[in-house]
Amino acid sequence: MRDQLYIMLKEPRPGRVKTRLGQDIGMVGAAWWFRHQVRRLLREVQDPRWDVTLAVAPDRAISARVWPAQLRRVPQGAGDLGDRMGRVLRSAPPGPTCVIGGDVPGVRKHHIARAFKALGASDAVFGPAEDGGYWLIGLKRVRPVPAQLFNGVRWSSAHALEDTIATLDGQSYALIDRLRDVDDARDLAGVTP
Repeated sequence: MRDQLYIMLKEPRPGRVKTRLGQDIGMVGAAWWFRHQVRRLLREVQDPRWDVTLAVAPDRAISARVWPAQLRRVPQGAGDLGDRMGRVLRSAPPGPTCVIGGDVPGVRKHHIARAFKALGASDAVFGPAEDGGYWLIGLKRVRPVPAQLFNGVRWSSAHALEDTIATLDGQSYALIDRLRDVDDARDLAGVTP
């Protein structure tokens, strides 16, 4: 069983990706930023210790040439973020699995390694975000993914992390590094893709 890292990505098209950021800097600028951020992220997190898979949206973007051809891709499917992440976690190969987004400029290999290490002692792991959400969720996956995982989570709010922890059905969890994700122009301060 190899560790699995899934990266949740939207096709970088203006008006379809990073729309809150686009309200501040323009939709073309937001798509440009995301495309370059994802390119940097993919170079940064590929590592022989884990397999990297891109979970892409919309589903037809599975054949988009914007991402490296050598990386495996799976469709995210329909629904809100919880539906899509739950689908990814339930369909991954057996063993430890982490899911991240493409909008976290500070993530490095050592953060991913720390998350997988935490899954040695805990059922779940989170990388908290500065805004109350999280940039990483990981599950050990030695038992079924809780059926209610992500139910009732208030996405894009300061409650997303605490809401998700409440859906773990009593499973143990660990917290790793707090990083910043980019949702709007304020989050871009000091960040380069």
